[in-house]
Amino acid sequence: MNHPKLIQQKILSKLDAVSLVKLWQSEGQVVVFSNGCFDIIHPGHSDYLSRAAALGNKLVLGLNSDDSVRRLKGENRPIIPQEDRARLLASFQFVDIVVIFDEDTPAKLIDSIVPDVLVKGKDYEIEDIVGASTVLQNGGRVETIELTHGFSTTELIRKIKGL
Repeated sequence: MNHPKLIQQKILSKLDAVSLVKLWQSEGQVVVFSNGCFDIIHPGHSDYLSRAAALGNKLVLGLNSDDSVRRLKGENRPIIPQEDRARLLASFQFVDIVVIFDEDTPAKLIDSIVPDVLVKGKDYEIEDIVGASTVLQNGGRVETIELTHGFSTTELIRKIKGL
């Protein structure tokens, strides 16, 4: 069981995340990275993240900040504040680190972390995935994962608004 203090310890600054990832990699651990807004956590997210985690030993998540989500999704988003989204994601046993980033893309975070595996949903083409070139140039790989049908935060919000 995840104790609240242990959950909070998984939410790291970029600098602390980079240090821990380098330590894990020096020990031979395979570090997987994915990112997103994760505004309303739903079964599609947990399915996706558990499959991403299975591609390595450690899963690092880049989480869009509130400001970043607003720029990407509109003024009415996010629904859930970044600190709460981070805690929810960190509560998953298969998530090892959550890093909140303020840019519109995780490019700088990926350039700093340099994960062994970069993961996005199958709705992305590998050549369009931010950070793919960094990971590939450093000997890593880029994977896409099938998304769980019927779950989309935007669609869930539309459904709720229609009620």
